[in-house]
Amino acid sequence: MGLFSRGKGRGSTAGLGKAALRSDGPQMEIDRKAVVEHFTTFVETHRGVEAYVEPATSVTTTTIVLIAWDGEWTRRAVGTPKDAFSLSQKLGVPAYDVNQTGYPNRMREWNSRKRKGDA
Repeated sequence: MGLFSRGKGRGSTAGLGKAALRSDGPQMEIDRKAVVEHFTTFVETHRGVEAYVEPATSVTTTTIVLIAWDGEWTRRAVGTPKDAFSLSQKLGVPAYDVNQTGYPNRMREWNSRKRKGDA
């Protein structure tokens, strides 16, 4: 039996293993309930939260980065830009297109403090 003949007759994903069951990238499955729960908890436990919508790339779908007043942040995949802005509105936080605004300095400062062990 040849390398490429092992999966014949057993479906299109046969022989591909975990590669056929993508959990990341543009075609990934998104657990929307888990995303909403995570973001809701973040918004409820942090002050001054803003949403930054990141565009899809060749390896990820559209994502939102929530950034609190102190720079602490969290990121989750949301699917489309429309989904991102809709979710931000539902969460009651302002949303920005990161391509238009960039990331706030407080995020970089928080990352720097965290690397040094101060965050």
